[in-house]
Amino acid sequence: MEIGRVKEFLVELQELIVERMEQIDGKAFRRDGWQRPEGGGGQSCLVEEGGVLERGGVNFSHVMGEKLPPSASAHRPELAGRRWQAMGVSLVMHPRNPYAPTTHMNVRFFVAEKDGEAPVWWFGGGMDLTPYYGFEEDATHFHAMCKRALDPFDAGYYPRFKQWCDEYFYLKHRKEPRGIGGIFYDDLAEGGFEQCLNLTESVGDHFLSAYVPILERRAELPYGERERDFQLYRRGRYVEFNLVFDRGTLFGLQSGGRTESILMSMPPLVKWRYDWQPEPGSPEARLYTDFLRPRDWLGEFPGY
Repeated sequence: MEIGRVKEFLVELQELIVERMEQIDGKAFRRDGWQRPEGGGGQSCLVEEGGVLERGGVNFSHVMGEKLPPSASAHRPELAGRRWQAMGVSLVMHPRNPYAPTTHMNVRFFVAEKDGEAPVWWFGGGMDLTPYYGFEEDATHFHAMCKRALDPFDAGYYPRFKQWCDEYFYLKHRKEPRGIGGIFYDDLAEGGFEQCLNLTESVGDHFLSAYVPILERRAELPYGERERDFQLYRRGRYVEFNLVFDRGTLFGLQSGGRTESILMSMPPLVKWRYDWQPEPGSPEARLYTDFLRPRDWLGEFPGY
């Protein structure tokens, strides 16, 4: 197990993604290094009120502690009380144009140690897409890139990790998915350290290929007040998921992480309405009927 290799990959991935998004947006990201009193630190890279992105953030963190927080040991109680290290790159892009979807990507590594026992480690990660106005070609392209990232390692990973994503990014209190999914995996150690690292590198390396063509197709489409209003309403679902269900957000807050960096994923403007429903047959209603449900995007649209 070579923790230094994981960190080197993550630092390089952050810079690669930031540089590419700066080219698209036209505005430089703010680079903000930080340290954590309990141990470790990281760098937050953020743009607000950019040319394309209303807010975009790409975080790297490498933090450590003497005792696991409850969110990390709840599903692995045998690890409670161990020393730990966690590192990862996490990003969220919130474009201004309602036709351009929000996206999230995260790749991470975790290790828990105890004197006299072998370290327990795992990788996690994935990427997902949250459109406000759906396009089948965007959904199929995004899923095709997710599959391409995983197929060299195991042809069964894409369907397995797709289902995991559909189940994870689900708002139970709303009984609806957050978006059109993608891939998600956690606690991955099967196949050994080398394979898990290579797989996680592949997921990170495929993010730009998955998202940039969609963003470039949609960022300049004309829109009006109606589309903007619906975008802000749907962004509320994003906030609800992150604050209520997301394991990374809960882990960061419970482990004494940097609050500004943890909550950087939040959209800058959001609306909530009481018991609002879209007009039947409208483009807004089509998001619910055609996109906010699990679908076999690559099976329904072969050729990708």
